[in-house]
Amino acid sequence: MAKLPGSPKLLKGAIAAFDLFNPITSVILFQYNPAMLTRSLKPRGQEGEGSSAEAMRLNGPPEETIQAEIEIDATDQLEQAIDTFIEAGIHAQLAALETLIYPKSPLVIANTALAAAGVIEVIPPEAPFTLFIWGVRRILPVRITEMSITEEAFDPKLNPLRAKVSLGMRVLSYNDFAVTHPGYYAFLTHQITKEVMATIGSFNDIATIGSAGAEALREIF
Repeated sequence: MAKLPGSPKLLKGAIAAFDLFNPITSVILFQYNPAMLTRSLKPRGQEGEGSSAEAMRLNGPPEETIQAEIEIDATDQLEQAIDTFIEAGIHAQLAALETLIYPKSPLVIANTALAAAGVIEVIPPEAPFTLFIWGVRRILPVRITEMSITEEAFDPKLNPLRAKVSLGMRVLSYNDFAVTHPGYYAFLTHQITKEVMATIGSFNDIATIGSAGAEALREIF
């Protein structure tokens, strides 16, 4: 289908995962951008009773969760006779998402060998450093908290051809990382971008309400 002249280029959302055991960054580009994101933000304030001054304090950025539903469909690729999709349907795309929450098999084997050798404390493997990318102004370090997959169509070999993936993510802030970790600066950059956008929005609102509204605000504050 030909694009309309002058139509804006559509950015694709994505999830990028960085892993020491995989020198090639795993980038999962959304075939279709989710039509809706559900975001929940819980303020991180002081717990329990205290002075009135303490009630206004924040212990850090809010706890944010994101829910998104991703659709994967092999129809176009099958029409183009792409071998990977003919042989395995969308197995590869689903596997790329699912393995984000699997410990890497080399580490599992290594830890099993250490345990068999009598090592008392075996450190659980870390998940890959994962970024949720939703445009240039929203690049967030996240931890995947839940994943639900509904496979809706299959080929004669029972390879999945169409699926919906419901993805739950918790945003990781600078509270979750050491200062030397790139996730610390990824979230800090996100927050600074948000603050800049909020300032621009405030200026636009003041310009809209005019001088009378600005004078009223000055009287209040």
